[in-house]
Amino acid sequence: MRKTILITGAGSGIGLDSAFALAARGHQVIATTFNEAQAEALRQQCASRQQALQVFKLDITDPADRELLRPLVIDVLINNAAIGESGSLAEVPVERIRQAFEVNLFATLELTQLALRGMIERQRGTVLFVSSIAGRLPMPFLMPYGMTKFALSAAGAALRAEMDLLGKNVQVALIEPGAIHTGFNQAMTGRKFEWMAAGSYFSGMAAQIKAREARTFAWLEARDTRAIVAQMVKAAEASRPRLRYVAPWAQGLMVRLARIFGA
Repeated sequence: MRKTILITGAGSGIGLDSAFALAARGHQVIATTFNEAQAEALRQQCASRQQALQVFKLDITDPADRELLRPLVIDVLINNAAIGESGSLAEVPVERIRQAFEVNLFATLELTQLALRGMIERQRGTVLFVSSIAGRLPMPFLMPYGMTKFALSAAGAALRAEMDLLGKNVQVALIEPGAIHTGFNQAMTGRKFEWMAAGSYFSGMAAQIKAREARTFAWLEARDTRAIVAQMVKAAEASRPRLRYVAPWAQGLMVRLARIFGA
């Protein structure tokens, strides 16, 4: 069944690859980006690939941009837009955490509420929240981002239960990517070094922290997005999606085992 699918944060990485994968399967894909420069670059990719996407700028933190959803008839909303932030919770400027929550949770929820109005009225639709396995396992220096994903996963699970109680055939599911080599993790882990100065508790360890994180992601990251994109497609096309879709599966298993053994 051909669906109209809107995906946020489609300018790069998982969002970009999912948009093209869904379009290749015959869906009408509305691919939105954070700014106009990304939108224009995506239009050029569409032309070079000879693959049609409807593309426009949608900064989910901008109320005027969110209003662009109101007249649209959307079968599937994929909440993929997010920003990364890192640093020790003992000293990270709280405004940085607040901004991460603004994008990754609050603006995402406001956009979802707009989409839900039409879905509930039509008695059909699916909302997918792109969370992260970082939302299930606390990790040092990554919790300014991880906390937003813990909250988003909890919100998605609760909204799913609420929609089930409402009985309007509106589905909600979580997409939980592991570490994937898109450049997002490197940008996120690097952000703490923008503000960590000589007075930081960890200034004497900064070089070791940077090297350890580089080694960890070099070992852990999947080389491409194919596994998580396949899960995204599966969830978007399902009439009754599972609560969680995780990829790569080995990373999801590692998180499960870590939690079982008390991590």
